[in-house]
Amino acid sequence: MAIFLNENSKVIVQGMTGSEGMKHTTRMLASGTNIVGGVNPRKAGETVTIEGTDIPVFGSVGEAMEKTGADVSVLFVPPAFTKAAAIEAVDAGIGLAIVITEGVPVHDTAEFRAYAEAKGTTRIIGPNCPGIISPGKSNAGIIPADITKAGRVGLVSKSGTLTYQMMYELRDFGFSSAVGIGGDPIIGTTHIDALQAFQDDPETDAIVMIGEIGGDAEERAAAYIKDNVTKPVVGYVAGFTAPEGKTMGHAGAIVSGSSGTAQAKKEALEAVGVKVGKTPSETAALMREILQGS
Repeated sequence: MAIFLNENSKVIVQGMTGSEGMKHTTRMLASGTNIVGGVNPRKAGETVTIEGTDIPVFGSVGEAMEKTGADVSVLFVPPAFTKAAAIEAVDAGIGLAIVITEGVPVHDTAEFRAYAEAKGTTRIIGPNCPGIISPGKSNAGIIPADITKAGRVGLVSKSGTLTYQMMYELRDFGFSSAVGIGGDPIIGTTHIDALQAFQDDPETDAIVMIGEIGGDAEERAAAYIKDNVTKPVVGYVAGFTAPEGKTMGHAGAIVSGSSGTAQAKKEALEAVGVKVGKTPSETAALMREILQGS
């Protein structure tokens, strides 16, 4: 099993013919992702050959879905056009839209997330995220495919680079799925959404959750874990060395008082039985103890 993305997923890429889209489409294909089309209204009807694979370009997400049966879209679209592209994907009714783009205006994200929630058919991951990988099955986004293997650990993370580090540190155990949810103040899929999916996945035995300072997402996740998650969870909160009152990192998080600090988040998670490492390596070691003890 895997969450949100599996070997049967048919993936299209919005913005495939741009430089970033082409680069990462090539990487996704090389890792075994079933990419069935690209979307670019100005290049509709063309065919792009990547790694020996002919990929048709469609004029819209709806057309791509109709012709290919696509159920996942990965968006490599400039920030100014991301809202329109996401709304197009939602209007087409695609099941999963993964918004990789960084620098999307927060009000745009708020608008297309609310639109997706109102429609109720499309799960959005991101924006400003590395995407999702179910190792050995499919890879949608920019996560390196060769740093880990398939296994029984689930990973949900706000940070792209820490996603990669944790996957590498626990590569001998492997992952069912790793989800980079993005570090923006407003995102589609949350820690809680991924925790619920991993809890419901019979082939995920334990969960790693990576958060960062600012906001209260980790505290809310802790409350959810207390009431709903029976599988072991270990955590890491990026920002233990951050000075208070400073804007830190891509989350743009301002830490004031105890609210939103790494220590406050660590305490909230530990209060519900989640072991929290002070470094990514320490967090990986805590998960290793759990996996070796079971």
